[in-house]
Amino acid sequence: MKHVHAGKVRDLYTDGDTLLLVASDRVSVYDVSLPTPIPDKGALLTQLSNWWFEYFADIPNHVLSTTDVPAEFAGRAVRVKPLKMVLVECVARGYLVGSGWKDYQRTGSVSGIRLPDGLREGDKLPEPIFTPTTKVSETGHDEPMTFDDVVAQEGAEVAARLRDLTLDLYSRGAAYAAERGVIIADTKVEFGWDGDVLTLGDELLTSDSSRFWPAAEWAPGRPQRSFDKQFVRDWATSTGWDKEPPGPEIPADIVAATRSKYVEAYELITGRSWGVPES
Repeated sequence: MKHVHAGKVRDLYTDGDTLLLVASDRVSVYDVSLPTPIPDKGALLTQLSNWWFEYFADIPNHVLSTTDVPAEFAGRAVRVKPLKMVLVECVARGYLVGSGWKDYQRTGSVSGIRLPDGLREGDKLPEPIFTPTTKVSETGHDEPMTFDDVVAQEGAEVAARLRDLTLDLYSRGAAYAAERGVIIADTKVEFGWDGDVLTLGDELLTSDSSRFWPAAEWAPGRPQRSFDKQFVRDWATSTGWDKEPPGPEIPADIVAATRSKYVEAYELITGRSWGVPES
């Protein structure tokens, strides 16, 4: 195997004509990896993602095997197809939160999509919207795109497929999670080309790529309690950190609380108890 890339959370290795995608316990906020790991985070993300890939078996994805991986990576790695990644981060929003809320406050729109007047932070949108982003560089921050920007970059047919697949994944995933008491407020997915087949890559509907809220506690007009890394993001913001590297060390109580949120999300969505990751 050859290590070819270290992302903010995942490491990528080549192994013959396949790739190994290994999720670490690193946590990234505001596109900066913090120096303190969250125990089991990589395994929790990987196994939740694998569960969703099976749930959405009708949509092509990059997974070749969840078990044919080196023993030291068991539970936190998948063997995947190499894809030619589409340079768009495909975001679906069903609720008004985060950067979408900030955009709406300034302009009344999100990614060029006009929304009704009078919405509050955390409100459910009339229907899910496609709000893609891209990156200015390998280490840069996400930059918003409009659908027209995606058309200009990828062509009208591919742009429409990206939008429709993203909204389909979000809508179906959100409907399932709602039955388990979890609101999926938004999510990010990534696609690549396996030959001429548009294929899901990276991760799917995890606590890192999505905002998960307990449905019983949802109350628009205020920040929501979350099952995701928003908890760490809020803590990091409260320290006065300027959101530039290096990030702050995470205290032990915040580490423990964050891990418990990832476990809770995994268990609620999958219906499985979290234990020692299966090899």
